[in-house]
Amino acid sequence: MTAAIISFPGTNCDRDTLWAFDEAGAKCVLARHTERELPAKCDLVVVPGGFSYGDYLRCGAIAKVSPIMAAIRNFAAKGGRVFGICNGFQILLEAGLLPGAMVRNEKLRFISRDAFLKVENTKNPFLSKLKTGQILSLPIAHAEGNYAADADTVKELQDSEQILLTYCDKEGKAENINGSSAFIAGICNKARNVFALMPHPERACHKRHAGGIDGAAFIKSVLES
Repeated sequence: MTAAIISFPGTNCDRDTLWAFDEAGAKCVLARHTERELPAKCDLVVVPGGFSYGDYLRCGAIAKVSPIMAAIRNFAAKGGRVFGICNGFQILLEAGLLPGAMVRNEKLRFISRDAFLKVENTKNPFLSKLKTGQILSLPIAHAEGNYAADADTVKELQDSEQILLTYCDKEGKAENINGSSAFIAGICNKARNVFALMPHPERACHKRHAGGIDGAAFIKSVLES
């Protein structure tokens, strides 16, 4: 499995993400925002977290027009798998590869903490190695992680089983962490080849990580599903 890790000006999780995917068994290549083609024989594109272009205008609003994004859109249109983390989620929303938008957290504060997530659906090429209803603990760190969508879009996501992760407490009860519609933490597109989440699995891949090791199993699933 060859994974292209995309780096924009302001991205600060590209090396962490590369390390985590490398540890999970992927062959990783960094791809810069200025490139117009993805690395040859790329199996997976990963858009990592950070503050692309300083989050000016809106999170992801400038990154979406970077040269590399045309190649990513083309890759996704042909069925290639694209995975976004935190700012990567924001970029994929801005780019129209996923429905909805990100707005400021409900209490207008940056949130940095561990969060519990419930796996809502495993019928996709990202989470099939996990179990429906499984509870994971992954770190979150965002100011604009409040997933916003109108009622019709949320219903469509629910009916199409595109909501893959929701925020919950340690018992699995839905918990409103940042104000996200339907407690959404991660969604996929209808074709199920584009998936993104706000939490950071790459920050929970080693016993030395304060956030635990649930991220290691998560990334393994992304690679092996």
